[in-house]
Amino acid sequence: MSQVCQVTGARPAFGNNVSHSHRRTKRRFDVNVQRKRYWVPSLGRQVTLRVSARGIKAIDQRGIEAVVSDLARRGERF
Repeated sequence: MSQVCQVTGARPAFGNNVSHSHRRTKRRFDVNVQRKRYWVPSLGRQVTLRVSARGIKAIDQRGIEAVVSDLARRGERF
């Protein structure tokens, strides 16, 4: 599954693991992406979104209608 939030656009970040001896190896900070279904009254159907925990909070604050209209304006599939 793609590790990109459809609402916030959050992507994995990259950095280093640093050992006790300060050797550095590459690592990846993954986004907490969930598959979540929402009922959208204006569309009359459920939509499935890949959203991060922050994206879920944004949907709770702004409402699913506003978020879906933004996604449609950007041309995202949902």
